[in-house]
Amino acid sequence: MAHNDKNQITFSVQHLIERNKKQRKKTQRINRIVPLLLKIIASVSIVTTLGIVFTLSNETIMFFQKISLYSFLTEKEWLPFFEDPKFGIVPLICGTFLVTALAMFVAIPIGLACAVFLSEYASNSARKILKPMLELLAGIPTIVYCFFALTIVTPLLQRIIPDLQFFNAISPGIVIGFMMMPTVASLSEDAMRSVAKGTKEASLALGATRFEMVKQVVFPSAFTGIMAAIILAASRAIGETMIVVIAAGSTPNVSLDPTHSIQTLTAYIVQVSLGDAPHGTVTYYSMYAVGATLFMFTFIMNIISQSIMRRFRRMT
Repeated sequence: MAHNDKNQITFSVQHLIERNKKQRKKTQRINRIVPLLLKIIASVSIVTTLGIVFTLSNETIMFFQKISLYSFLTEKEWLPFFEDPKFGIVPLICGTFLVTALAMFVAIPIGLACAVFLSEYASNSARKILKPMLELLAGIPTIVYCFFALTIVTPLLQRIIPDLQFFNAISPGIVIGFMMMPTVASLSEDAMRSVAKGTKEASLALGATRFEMVKQVVFPSAFTGIMAAIILAASRAIGETMIVVIAAGSTPNVSLDPTHSIQTLTAYIVQVSLGDAPHGTVTYYSMYAVGATLFMFTFIMNIISQSIMRRFRRMT
């Protein structure tokens, strides 16, 4: 009887050892497969970026074989569909930065005001409700903003500004500003909340009001994070497409008058991609040259934003 019990115990131990070996092998196999899958998934973004760069570069070279880089960057006329076409990108850049400047004029003060309230004045329960509602604005489909700009903002502004054209830069600028406001508010609020609590309490203990504490302590300490938020929002505003296509018109000009129709870099890309230019023509290849210009602007601004954010994290 004792011999049978001993054999049974030995069998159970061997069974446990075998099962542990199988589980270990399975775990080792998973540990080898999972990093490989993660590398493959991560490489998709790299391959996609390289594919975009290759396509833009290849087609842009075709454009600059027929149009000089100097005239592209310096001429002030963009008339790609005329018999004697002109390809000076300055009007498109002016239109893009005009809309972006108007958007930032709206997004920065409202976004920073929201960030200050959420960071320094709102209670925890209010913050838990208000911040998700604020970030929900970023999830509204762009097409909704488009028709809001066209059917509500523009008619309202025409009552205030009689000379305002139906297609103009102000309406899309204001609406894009509200689209970018959650980005400015959320990232700026994160930067403000990362300021050491002891520093804030010390300023209050020295007799500063809460507003003085925000102005003299929180803003300077969170400045790099706030700047990164603003630059990131501006880069997104530069790349905004549908709102300017629908509400800003398609008249490229160098004028900085926001009451007139303008055309942005993204709007021109949409215009050509819809088939307005036959494949293989200079006008068709100009779409890629404009796309490369837009890519460079947004790439540089994102790099600046990321570098500022890294510097801010090191400081905190």
